[in-house]
Amino acid sequence: MDQTETSHQDEFVRHQHKEEMKQQVVSFALMILFTFIAFGMVLLDIGSVFLGPILLLLAVVQVLFQLYYFMHMKNKGHDMVAVMMFGGLGVAILTIITFTSIVWW
Repeated sequence: MDQTETSHQDEFVRHQHKEEMKQQVVSFALMILFTFIAFGMVLLDIGSVFLGPILLLLAVVQVLFQLYYFMHMKNKGHDMVAVMMFGGLGVAILTIITFTSIVWW
């Protein structure tokens, strides 16, 4: 490899790291905003019918941000890990639905 090729690769890697850091900062700011929204909704005592589902939705969005950006699930090579995590989540949801329906009926 010559010097120009190496400098182009270094510049490309620096640009990738800069973009990834920018995405992480934006997602962190959004998670802080969602947290403030959740606290504000609880403090203002928004209608109880809507409070639970909206808080759960904000929590799910924050978990997805955590997985996608901070746990690097968007990167190559994490496919099997994602399949196992989401498979476990599916089994957990099915278990909760099953036991809830057994108790209620």
